[in-house]
Amino acid sequence: MRGRLISVEGLDGTGKTTVCAALAARLEDAGVRVLRLREPGGTAVGEQIRGLLADPSRTLEPRTELLLFAAARAELVDTVVRPALDEGTWVLLDRFVDSTLAYQGAGRELGDDTAGAANAIATGGLLPDRTLLLLAPAAVRAGRMDHRGEAADRLEQAGEAMFARTEARYEQLLTEAPERVRAVDASGEPDDVVRLAWDATADLLEAAATSG
Repeated sequence: MRGRLISVEGLDGTGKTTVCAALAARLEDAGVRVLRLREPGGTAVGEQIRGLLADPSRTLEPRTELLLFAAARAELVDTVVRPALDEGTWVLLDRFVDSTLAYQGAGRELGDDTAGAANAIATGGLLPDRTLLLLAPAAVRAGRMDHRGEAADRLEQAGEAMFARTEARYEQLLTEAPERVRAVDASGEPDDVVRLAWDATADLLEAAATSG
């Protein structure tokens, strides 16, 4: 049986990494083979590109940024994600195609057509079976990021207007693809957010058990 692809999306500070780790653990406890990945990354090429994209000392044009993300995604999909899904492994991705629509398409103002074309080339049409969109107020996100004590990377320095456009585009997905994208209130304590995320994916596990 083909595995399932679950992507976790949202602005920085919404808890994507925490949710991905907790969901992977719960799925494994349920007897599911799981592979947890992040974008960009997951391959040697992807991790190198991640370094370029995050480097605050670099200035990248929006189209350059878009194509670097697409290159990392193409390598990840072809060499890791598709083979894992074909083997029956469930894949949990910290960011995927919707990040490109939100950040580069809207945030960088390249538009849906350009961002969508880059996604199509990078994925060959692969979409998640479920996307969890983590939503939290700006004050909550900022507090969590301050707590990390890490210097802001290049993308995190993009400015409030860019992030407002990105957030608005993310929220549009809830009406554009309601069968795939589920909102998760990420403003609470980690255990509460994980519980909501689990509830938003439970039907996939139930369907897999029934078909199996």
